[in-house]
Amino acid sequence: MNNKMPILIALIVFVLLVLFWKPLDTLRPYYIVDETEQVVITQFGQPVGTATIEPGFYWKKPLLQKANYFPKNLLEWDGEPGQINTLDKTYIWIDTFARWRIVDPLKFFQNVSTETSAHARMDDIVDSAVRNLVTQYSLIETVKNSDRKMEILEFDSSGVREVSSTVTIKMGREKIIAAITEQARPKLEALGIELVDVKIKRLNYREEVRNSVYNRMIAERKRIAEKFRSEGQGEARKIEGDMEKELKRITSEAYRKAQEVRGKADAEATRLYADSLGRDPEFYSFVQTLEIYKTALDKESSLVLTTDSEFLKYFKGYQGKRTVAP
Repeated sequence: MNNKMPILIALIVFVLLVLFWKPLDTLRPYYIVDETEQVVITQFGQPVGTATIEPGFYWKKPLLQKANYFPKNLLEWDGEPGQINTLDKTYIWIDTFARWRIVDPLKFFQNVSTETSAHARMDDIVDSAVRNLVTQYSLIETVKNSDRKMEILEFDSSGVREVSSTVTIKMGREKIIAAITEQARPKLEALGIELVDVKIKRLNYREEVRNSVYNRMIAERKRIAEKFRSEGQGEARKIEGDMEKELKRITSEAYRKAQEVRGKADAEATRLYADSLGRDPEFYSFVQTLEIYKTALDKESSLVLTTDSEFLKYFKGYQGKRTVAP
């Protein structure tokens, strides 16, 4: 009994491998198809019968027949970015992707066999359709969908304003993509593939053109900035000129008023002096002499004069006449 145990265990392991290990599915008398799969049975590498599309449990000849599984759900194709020359001679980089599914697994197996081979065939077919359609139209056609006005922000002395720009679109991006899909779809149907749709993932200028566009945008922004700067400097000079003009006006007006006040004061002082001179000339002489004393004599001054000097006569006293105010 002990000698038979290893053989029994090896047999059990072998059966389990045959039942559950996919590389040994040719040894199984059955195959299972789930909801996301479809199967083509081959015998000696050649397909036998029709494809199995419905999910379920099916029988096959072990060792002779093999179940080839293909996905039933949507698959993705991601194309390589390529350089294309548009109708208006603009070189652009365009990157596309597509969604597809296997609708005829038997035809698919007979023509491409694997998903990798299918991707290689789609590279040729879809990329060719993209190139054919894009080169027939201008760049703006691959960017815009309709004649909808583009609102462009422009700058002038009054600030920011919107300017509408209208470009006539004959085809448009969506129609170009639809035409690419329709052109590539029949060629892929012959391979058992349904092309669901094609989309543009990224569209850009070529490196040299992109640098030129960036430089032009930078130059335009610098021009606008310089325009604002010069307008601001002009406005500043205008404000400074107005301020200087107003300052001179205020200064001249103040000077005029000061001169008027000073003139009136001088006239009043002269009138008072004249009036005092007319009433008491001796008092006027006395006041004026005191002013001379104030300006001519200080603590540094030294004078040698006789007591009867006319200059010092008022040091002896003042005998003016008394007047009574009216």
